[in-house]
Amino acid sequence: SGDPGVYGMAGVVLEVAAQEKNTIPVEIVPGVTAATAASAILGAPLISDFAVISLSDLLTPLEKIERRLEAASQADMSIVLYNPQSQGRIEPLMKAYEIMMRHIDPKTPVGIVRNAGREGQTYTLTTLKDMLNCEIDMVTTIVVGNSATKVVNGKMVTARGYDLTQ
Repeated sequence: SGDPGVYGMAGVVLEVAAQEKNTIPVEIVPGVTAATAASAILGAPLISDFAVISLSDLLTPLEKIERRLEAASQADMSIVLYNPQSQGRIEPLMKAYEIMMRHIDPKTPVGIVRNAGREGQTYTLTTLKDMLNCEIDMVTTIVVGNSATKVVNGKMVTARGYDLTQ
């Protein structure tokens, strides 16, 4: 599932193929990312600039993840969080929440999507302040809106900036 070039194995496959001097062509077939699938499920929260940040600290130090969260939170862009929490790993999500609460309005809409595009898909709309009250695990994608995001008819919508009054 997803796109092999977004937190996938495309890079590893290309590196191994080059290292092994593989003469068989490698084709990277694009897919639908969890971010874009979650966005479609939630409405239209990623209409303008956005950041995608994995909270997995298995290959990336938590300090680097925190710096990325600080920058994205201060930039007033929507933020998509991948790999938010597992049974043994809750600290990155807690840190992300603390960082975002320092820089983003607590009333900002947040979408919590589980199993995006797969069997058992569910979603919940909440606010940044209340997002930790939702069920969050490794099959969850979290979409945090920006200052232009609102809930319209049960869907997250980030205004693009067009004058819709005419």
